[in-house]
Amino acid sequence: MNAPFDAPSADSSARQRLMLVDCDIHPIQKPGAVAQYLSKQWRDHMMSFGGHVRQGLQQRIAWPRMMASGQRADAYPPDGGPPGSSYEMLRDQHLDPHGVEHGMLIALSKGGMEERNQDFAAALMHACNQWQKEHWVDRDPRLHAGIVVNADDVDAAVDEIKLRAKDPAFKQIILSPRTNEPLGRRRFWPIFAIAQETGLPLGLHPAAHPGGAPSTGAGWPTYYMQEHFTFSTASEAVATSLVMEGVFEEFPKVRIAMIESGLSWASILGWRMDRIWERMRAETPRLKHPPSHYLRQNFWFATQPIEEPENPQDLIDVFDWLGWDKIVYSSDYPHWDYDDPRFVFRIRLDDSKKRALFRTNAMTLYNLE
Repeated sequence: MNAPFDAPSADSSARQRLMLVDCDIHPIQKPGAVAQYLSKQWRDHMMSFGGHVRQGLQQRIAWPRMMASGQRADAYPPDGGPPGSSYEMLRDQHLDPHGVEHGMLIALSKGGMEERNQDFAAALMHACNQWQKEHWVDRDPRLHAGIVVNADDVDAAVDEIKLRAKDPAFKQIILSPRTNEPLGRRRFWPIFAIAQETGLPLGLHPAAHPGGAPSTGAGWPTYYMQEHFTFSTASEAVATSLVMEGVFEEFPKVRIAMIESGLSWASILGWRMDRIWERMRAETPRLKHPPSHYLRQNFWFATQPIEEPENPQDLIDVFDWLGWDKIVYSSDYPHWDYDDPRFVFRIRLDDSKKRALFRTNAMTLYNLE
């Protein structure tokens, strides 16, 4: 396998190595971590009623991923908290050894995305964002938070974005692609308007459906392997919605980061949408360009979980179609399918492509320069 970075020795300096940007790090909450940022009303609500989440696998995905909550077995901190709850372990296992210059935090648990009570959801997302800032970003300038919002409560989402957008601790807006309506529908457009106004990209990361709908259009899957594939299919559906509904004609500067959904599907989706659009473009007069134009212009794609075809050249062909400036590295720390940056690709990359995929593309996407 090709290693994009030299493995550091015990006395090596991160400053002497090529740095990288990791676009998917999951901070995990210890029990009660977010409660301290809730008002007394909502702390009492949490104690008396708990969450109202309409699905049987409440904040869980089926076996075997969710054994140990889907985390690395070596990421349990000494204090007994869940994997991903220790800043020191994140620093020692990932940030320092791999020369992570910037790490983008994506906090999904207790962020209000799955909560049916919208007032409680708004309180949770506010508390989760404050927890990210104080417990992570304030401790390490390499870390940057994403503004977690519940897209199904558009007004509350916009208010939270406005509150956080000028805070340098936050570098993107985090949405789940699994909403009660396709995300391109006009009721969601105020979120795209504020994203364009603030210049913050939108990070779409799969989470459980707030209405309790199955993760596939054919119902609940039987096996974890099927569940894992739904991350890509959900992302395909939302990308189609955003393009066909004309979001990028109305908000041409909006940038979308597709996180933890793979990327090889994008080229096939683009071909298919273009073919249909050629025959039926009168149905979508708002679109001034073929659908694939928007996939290439407004979307960035995170590598994890990277596809690994038998012929590595196939992956290079996908990258060529997407554009080498639209692919960003992500590790998915601390999950068990974590992608070590030294071994994420089975293809040989020249230095300019390494630098683009592991650093400069993300620096541009997140306005880090």
